[in-house]
Amino acid sequence: MRFLSIYKTVERNFPPSQEEMSKMGKLIEESMKAGTLLATEGCLPSALGARVRISGDKVTVTDGPFTESKELIAGFALLQANSKEEAINIAKQFLQVAGAGECELRQIFEAHQNTCAQSAATP
Repeated sequence: MRFLSIYKTVERNFPPSQEEMSKMGKLIEESMKAGTLLATEGCLPSALGARVRISGDKVTVTDGPFTESKELIAGFALLQANSKEEAINIAKQFLQVAGAGECELRQIFEAHQNTCAQSAATP
């Protein structure tokens, strides 16, 4: 199963320290080798971003920074796990290195799983 881990934290407007980068680099390398981490990226400050919303026929674009938000998406990871519980453990390991914040885990829809489940249910 694949899971999207969305890391949310209070926005910082300065880069991570060399020590933080080193710890995170080690975790990423180990997780990639283990096959539990498929992809990961961090986000630049929200001042460089925008939010695009649609309601009916009206499209609204709001440029960053998004000061009304207490926590913002700081990055993401695509995880490979055998269960939701395993994905939770991977997120816990990440947070021990990343520090304060939260990871929202969402299982990725895979069409072949749905087809297999339907085939198995059909007599």
